[in-house]
Amino acid sequence: MPIEAVDKIWMDGELVPWDEARIHVLTHTLHYGSGVFEGIRAYATSQGPAIFRLTDHINRLFDSAKILMIDIPYSRQQIVDATKETVRVNGLDSCYIRPIVFLGYGEMGLNPLPCPVNVSIAVWPWGTYLGDDGIKNGVRMKISSWQRHDPNAMPPACKATGMYINSSMAKVEAIKGGYDEAILLSPQGYVSECTGENLFIVNNGRIVTPPVSAGALEGITQSSVATIARDLGFDYEVGNILRSDLYTCDEAFVTGTAAEVVPIRSIDDRDVGAGGPGPVTRKIQETYFATVRGEVDQYKDWLEHVNA
Repeated sequence: MPIEAVDKIWMDGELVPWDEARIHVLTHTLHYGSGVFEGIRAYATSQGPAIFRLTDHINRLFDSAKILMIDIPYSRQQIVDATKETVRVNGLDSCYIRPIVFLGYGEMGLNPLPCPVNVSIAVWPWGTYLGDDGIKNGVRMKISSWQRHDPNAMPPACKATGMYINSSMAKVEAIKGGYDEAILLSPQGYVSECTGENLFIVNNGRIVTPPVSAGALEGITQSSVATIARDLGFDYEVGNILRSDLYTCDEAFVTGTAAEVVPIRSIDDRDVGAGGPGPVTRKIQETYFATVRGEVDQYKDWLEHVNA
């Protein structure tokens, strides 16, 4: 999905023109993948653009950096403020937001500790990740031949750049096989997550999502859906899911900042339920989209307004 250029990108405390936001070819993270990032969205609301759960995302960014022993040279509040400023100066009502913390030019080798730390924030208009048809009718999934990381090999709680090679290989395999997305299993054989989304199944109105111990990133959208689901009266739990559970569940869906809330139509060429979005998925999806637009009073504190 091509990126639509805007005017400015925030780089180490300065707003620079889009085409001048460059780094050196010997940037450490380019070679070794030792950086951390977030995916965030701003939505158009009746009070102007609002960023969904911005502070929660920035907190996770700092947690990821701590796991990799990267010291971010700004406070959490400075990054929150810089994110709002970047959306504001680009005049966007809604957009995708990508803060990234990376190790810059000046050191090389596998010891990252002496490297300079750089921070950038880019924003751009971006539609739903799995497509409008996916939002409406559901997507086709396959179980990947690639496993999700073992937690003692690559920490799943860390949203690190290099870790997404695993996701990319699974994504390419799925696309080349004629599917929309891949589902990865843990080394123990449990369902983990998709290449960039958390996964949920529904049986008899009860919603289950895999635990972090199965290699799933603890998602911001996932936690939002947990709250919404419970408030709607659905039973919700975190628990291990087997591959066969995916084939026999009533409904399944995925969530993520980029994907938002997307029904799963089929898995490994087996229809999920009736082969389309189910009533639980639809209700959660409708509530989520109303929430990010600022239309649900009880969740308005999840929105941080850019022009407040």
